[in-house]
Amino acid sequence: MSMMDASLPLSVTHEIRDRCLCLYVQRAARVLARRFDDALRPFGLTNGQFSLLMSLNRPDGPRISDLVDLLGMDRTTLTAALKPLERKGLVTAKADKDDRRARRLHLTDAGRSVLKQALPTWRATHDAVDAALAPTSPQDLRDGLMALAGA
Repeated sequence: MSMMDASLPLSVTHEIRDRCLCLYVQRAARVLARRFDDALRPFGLTNGQFSLLMSLNRPDGPRISDLVDLLGMDRTTLTAALKPLERKGLVTAKADKDDRRARRLHLTDAGRSVLKQALPTWRATHDAVDAALAPTSPQDLRDGLMALAGA
């Protein structure tokens, strides 16, 4: 039997290449992540750290469990992602006043400051990404991706 089994013709490979949403979403996610990582590097942040810090920008600090769904991360990964931000003094964890077993996460003044500094760059980068999507509506894309994610 040849290396190319007749039951799996090259046309199937082309179908997957041309149709697979996973392939396109993963490839786009990697490109977007690199683009935002490059833009946010001067502020000492990755795109993931920026999103994590921004998710803490609330009057009452969230618990880790509050962020799991929002950020699409499991608890262990989220806890690991917080460690370097705590070491940099951008985030602090305090006991929850209603449940001493839980910790609430808060931006420090330094965390708020770096977000304020990085925000114009994030906006400009996002404006460029939105423009690159034309004529596709960025909001339609976000709505479709949220529908797929069950949000």
